Amino acid sequence: MPYFEELIEVANVNIYCKYSLSEKPPLFLIHGFASSSYTFNRLYPLLEKHFSVIAIDLPGFGRSEKSTSFQYSFKNYAQLIAECIDHFNLDRVFIVGHSMGGQIALYTAKAIPEKVSKLILLCSSGYLKKAKRALVCCSYLPFFQYFVERFVKKKEVEAYLQNVFYDKSLITDKHIEEFGKPLQEKAFYTSLISLLRYREGDLTSEQLKMINLPTLLIWGKEDTVVPVYVGKKLVSDLSNSQLVTYKKTGHLITEERPNEVFEQILTYTKMYN
Repeated sequence: MPYFEELIEVANVNIYCKYSLSEKPPLFLIHGFASSSYTFNRLYPLLEKHFSVIAIDLPGFGRSEKSTSFQYSFKNYAQLIAECIDHFNLDRVFIVGHSMGGQIALYTAKAIPEKVSKLILLCSSGYLKKAKRALVCCSYLPFFQYFVERFVKKKEVEAYLQNVFYDKSLITDKHIEEFGKPLQEKAFYTSLISLLRYREGDLTSEQLKMINLPTLLIWGKEDTVVPVYVGKKLVSDLSNSQLVTYKKTGHLITEERPNEVFEQILTYTKMYN
């Protein structure tokens, strides 16, 4: 089936959504920090043969609204995901989250466990604390956005991509174009500052231990952004979880190992279903 693309209004924010709906089990994709639904570009054609697929650009990122009224906390992101699930009348959803999207997936599972069937976390962020109070206070200074923008733009987009790929030869002009788009928008930096202010920190070990949903963690052993030890700690805290790792693979595992990730998702979602 073809994918449809549109803006939908959810939680008073215009959200870019890419989806292919059928009678197949629903699978919801959540991208990570400073990224977009393009993260799953190589997975789309594989997944659509077996799932109804829904992917969004989170508020503040990609083609979604860079809202100044939305509070960019994980709790609010999770609530927005829940409203998207209701918007498409979905139930028993498989949620796949990459990097920060993995943490948002965990917040979503905590908020609406009855709507979620299983979690698949790809190089998920974990155990990060809230920004220090002094930094949050600085974010209200008149020229703070200028300094954030200048800091981010100090490096070329390709340099950021080299940090998330193990095999640098896989980086293409298309990657540079897609992942570089947000950096050209002034509103993107406003969203970053809002996320800095309102991000309440990742779930604690105690909170993670209360999540009993089946969870598959998939990691690149050479991930330098979120090292594999984070995955090992998450597995120890999530009572119903398992970890799969791949050698010679970095943080952007959806680009370096799309076929392997797809096979793991397909196998795991069919287990005990």
